[in-house]
Amino acid sequence: MPQCWLVERSYSDRDLVTLVYATPDGERAHTKEIPMTAIAHGNVTVTAAKQVDDADLEPVDDDTRERYRTEVERVREDHAPDDEI
Repeated sequence: MPQCWLVERSYSDRDLVTLVYATPDGERAHTKEIPMTAIAHGNVTVTAAKQVDDADLEPVDDDTRERYRTEVERVREDHAPDDEI
């Protein structure tokens, strides 16, 4: 299971947080939607990195790959994998 880093977080009007974790090369990513209340009540912890099963990773399009790779580098420099962010 590769270690993936948080590269994107967005909020929807449906009270959901969308988290995107990408591989260090920016080639693959895992997207997960979580209810905002789960994070607010401490039921879900958002960390700088997490292990993601290969089956749960999707290819990233060419336009996004470099942005994810750059964001992974930035997050890795500023945070340990288990840091809550």
